[in-house]
Amino acid sequence: MVLCLLIIIVLVGIGVNYPIQTALIFHDGESGELTAFLPLNKNDSFSITFTHSIHLSDVVEKYRVTDDLQIEQYEIIYEEFGIGMPHNALENEEFIYEDGKYHIRNMEHQFGSLNIRNGEVVSNHRLAWDNIDSAQTYCEVPFNDYFEPGTWYKVEVDWITLLDYWEGERIHE
Repeated sequence: MVLCLLIIIVLVGIGVNYPIQTALIFHDGESGELTAFLPLNKNDSFSITFTHSIHLSDVVEKYRVTDDLQIEQYEIIYEEFGIGMPHNALENEEFIYEDGKYHIRNMEHQFGSLNIRNGEVVSNHRLAWDNIDSAQTYCEVPFNDYFEPGTWYKVEVDWITLLDYWEGERIHE
């Protein structure tokens, strides 16, 4: 009886720690604790929009998940040049002005993780993604729905376990 109970406990322990889903994971920048996650798969895309604290105009950074679970920035869209904004495209990138906005396309900047601070003075970050599991195919949520203004997060794509799924907050529309 004790052996059966021990086997069940071990199996449950292994089961809740087994990777079940890839996700965009937000870790608290100070503690490293999983704060929230957005289930994503390889080749899925997402974007982070923020209001530039000086220009007070939106900047959209577009990313995709690579086959090796890296985050690849493939486009940036902004309305004004200035502090922190690129003024031209790099080799093999495309710089265009379209519909009143500057676009740099064909970017291939890969990151293992991103450090993102949720704005405190101008707190208007938004996370957007395509959602094929919903009638609403394009979803966007304010960072402030999930994160405290002024805090920073390490963002990465990785596998989450069932335990992570229970402990973190799932980002949804």
